[in-house]
Amino acid sequence: MYGDPAAMRKRAAQLQEQATDIRAMADRLVAQIESINWEGRAAADMRSRIHDRAAHLRDCAAQHETAAESLTKHVVEVERLKDAIDGIERKSSSLVADARTRIAQQRAQSESSGVTIDPDDTDRTLDQFVAPTSGHKDWLTVELPGL
Repeated sequence: MYGDPAAMRKRAAQLQEQATDIRAMADRLVAQIESINWEGRAAADMRSRIHDRAAHLRDCAAQHETAAESLTKHVVEVERLKDAIDGIERKSSSLVADARTRIAQQRAQSESSGVTIDPDDTDRTLDQFVAPTSGHKDWLTVELPGL
């Protein structure tokens, strides 16, 4: 899931460029062999081999394109998950901070009035929350009241 999206996008572009170059090489090989004024069985065999090689090169180019497309899809998914993690992390931090503020206010009110005010279960749960490391994939499975 992790990785540098910019570096992955750059690599996908490189793969796409290589596919274009390989396909162009195949086209040049075929054009060169077809332009040679050579007849006979050996010429036909050579042309056949070059056409086979060109077909292999085109297959290689197609595989490069497939790899580039797969990497691009992966980058999109990584960015989507990173955005989701950031959103969950921000919302959780806000919920926890608000709960701790309410608990502190209740404690202050309890001390000044002499009447004990206990936090509700939601605030208690939020106050006890131990957050995963910032940006970690565990944020995707966090369950908190209010999320």
